[in-house]
Amino acid sequence: MIETFLVALSYLAALGAGLVAGIFFAFSAFVMTALSRLRPEQGIGAMQSINVAVLNPWFLAAFFGTAAVCALLAVLAVLDWSRPGAITLLSGALLYLLGCIGVTLGFNVPLNKKLAAVEPNSAEGRELWRRYLSAWTAWNHVRTLASLAAAASFIIALRS
Repeated sequence: MIETFLVALSYLAALGAGLVAGIFFAFSAFVMTALSRLRPEQGIGAMQSINVAVLNPWFLAAFFGTAAVCALLAVLAVLDWSRPGAITLLSGALLYLLGCIGVTLGFNVPLNKKLAAVEPNSAEGRELWRRYLSAWTAWNHVRTLASLAAAASFIIALRS
């Protein structure tokens, strides 16, 4: 019974981390580049809108639901450390929890809050936008790679 539960959780974690990695990849691969080509006030306005729109049940379920599954897998891996794939499950869980959730809450969200507070047509807004584009995108690359590595770890664990 526990084996079936663990396999199901591992599949959910792999799918969730992969889905989130894909979302972040889109931003790293072309969304932020497209926004950087707009006039600063347009780019700021678009990103402010994205940051509001992303707070929806679909994204939050994928993002935080995957985190909950990862937290449970981490606990189960530690509790049954001798099981094949336990270290890979723990690695995947930590990659997602630290590299995706931790980076988001520690870096991307604070940048988004600063952007939300700025007037898009101001000199302050233009300067913030310039810094925001490079910093936010760099941290997004980290989230993308961490989520993708987590998904790969869960797939490897399933093969153990």
